[in-house]
Amino acid sequence: MLDKVKDYYGKTLQGSADLKTDACCTLEAPPAHMREILSLVHDDVLTRYYGCGLVAPQLMRGLSVLDLGCGAGRDAYVLSAMVGEQGRIVGVDMTEEQLAIANQHRDYHASAFGHAESNVEFHLGYLEKLSDLGFADDSFDVIVSNCVINLCEDKEAVLAEALRVLKPGGELYFSDVYADRRVPSELVDHPVLYGECLSGALYWNDFLTLARGVGFADPRLVESRRLGINDAEVKALIGHIDFFSATYRLFKLPELEPACEDYGQAVIYKGSIPHQEKAFSLDAHHHIATGKVFPVCGNTWRMLHDTRFQAHFEFIGNWDTHYGIFEGCGDAMPFDGGSATTEAPCC
Repeated sequence: MLDKVKDYYGKTLQGSADLKTDACCTLEAPPAHMREILSLVHDDVLTRYYGCGLVAPQLMRGLSVLDLGCGAGRDAYVLSAMVGEQGRIVGVDMTEEQLAIANQHRDYHASAFGHAESNVEFHLGYLEKLSDLGFADDSFDVIVSNCVINLCEDKEAVLAEALRVLKPGGELYFSDVYADRRVPSELVDHPVLYGECLSGALYWNDFLTLARGVGFADPRLVESRRLGINDAEVKALIGHIDFFSATYRLFKLPELEPACEDYGQAVIYKGSIPHQEKAFSLDAHHHIATGKVFPVCGNTWRMLHDTRFQAHFEFIGNWDTHYGIFEGCGDAMPFDGGSATTEAPCC
């Protein structure tokens, strides 16, 4: 299947307009600061973008970032502007044609972003085998990925490698495609369905089990949308399954618990993170207004206290008393249940 995926993204697809669904498209409008950066990205890179979400977490200045499945480099270059000259972006992809475009424009983007030299490097390799590229344990602050892990055959290995190379307190922040049920085995090997990021998609609950199993104890959903499928052939094959584009953040915090437990804790956001002065959004259920006491479970406390976000919060309470499960937590399907659009315009 890897060779089929390489051919699909290296030879069959010549641009995002060739896609048959909106699975590999980002329909969410980027924030203003990201739009300014995107306006400087080279057209050759933009037209070969196949992501399904916005993989630009907060507070990136000066960080070391790994982009898994970087393709032609659109996200890598956007993030290179966000981390600045003191930061570093490393992209990994298995498709030579995509990486050729990415490497061709390193100097262009360094100049566009006002950097003395490029802070981006690209490597040909497999996401399941980051050790083959010499990436050491605990070497990246943040890992991003955009609609690529579903294309990997050994998703558990990808998540395990991501956990290994992340620094303690770091996070895997990624967008991908998920199904509302397990995709039948006879459809998984269909080259178009797989290349369109559908038949390789995990059932959402299997993903949560997999993530927790490798050590990401409490995956947090950031945003999601139901996908539209316009192509009649694709819909006939797989239209009985609902697919969602979803962005998750997974923190490397060994003390996270498997459930949200209540210790009577709270935080106060200082409003000091750029572009989130009025409120900080940790995930789809934690929008923390500036200056307001915000009750949190123990896991959320750690995600804010034991990470790069610590200096931007005041912390109330301790671990002395456990009050049981945190109110409102559950295991229902987490994605937005809104209906799919009739048409699925691509980026």
